[in-house]
Amino acid sequence: MSFIDTTIYGEVTLRSILVFLISMSVTVVIAKLITLTLKRALIDKLKKNLLDVILKIIYYTIIIAVFIGLTPLLGINLSGLLLAGGITGIIIGFALQNIVANLVSGIFLAIERPVKIGDGISVSNVVGIVEDVNIFSTIIRTYDGLFVRIPNSTIFTSNITNYTAHVARRFEYVVGISYSDDAQKAIEVIKKVIEDHPLALKKPEPQVFVDNLGENSVNIVVRVWAPSQEWYSVKMDLLWEIKRKLEENGISIPFPQRVIWFANNLKLKNQDTNEVK
Repeated sequence: MSFIDTTIYGEVTLRSILVFLISMSVTVVIAKLITLTLKRALIDKLKKNLLDVILKIIYYTIIIAVFIGLTPLLGINLSGLLLAGGITGIIIGFALQNIVANLVSGIFLAIERPVKIGDGISVSNVVGIVEDVNIFSTIIRTYDGLFVRIPNSTIFTSNITNYTAHVARRFEYVVGISYSDDAQKAIEVIKKVIEDHPLALKKPEPQVFVDNLGENSVNIVVRVWAPSQEWYSVKMDLLWEIKRKLEENGISIPFPQRVIWFANNLKLKNQDTNEVK
């Protein structure tokens, strides 16, 4: 046998030491390559501080895992330590399961990016604007000006409605006009109002049509697309302008009407008719 095979330090051969050192060196190189690849892939998707934390966790996890796996080459028995560490890890895991769940969810949210800062969303019965997406929680500012902190695990496992992810958003009215008015003229007036508004989109094309004949009115459905960031103001502007233009053109929006018969009045009327006879 060669000198390298037979020279022993305790129970450790020189070959095992060399294998350990070479393996750890290769592991460091591989860990750096993995983190560098992930950094290039995620640099546009994650905040810099969040990305740095994730890369460090991955880097040191790889190195520690390989180091533990190679310790038998150095004659080190970590079975007792690993057992104690495993039990301790289970206890800590139960204690920190919510924190870990939020951390992992935050990482997946940062990668998937179903919501971004500035988006208008509805999630977990909270509606508002996304102010910040952190590693453990997401901050939403409601339309009342309240700031709500939602754990990332809740965000990740809930249905999310994103009102501004698409560049355009549609809104709809039902405009009722009197049966005595010209429905075709009303449609033309409404279309002209929509056409004149600078933020009402031409594509997709707006829709204006008679939908049904109601109890008190002919109901016209109006569907308009507007930029997602401006849809609410466009909706309010058009609603008032449509009402104003219809009235200018002599088209009325009728009040609900009901014909009510009173039994006593009917009885008196019948008595008066009998007396006349």
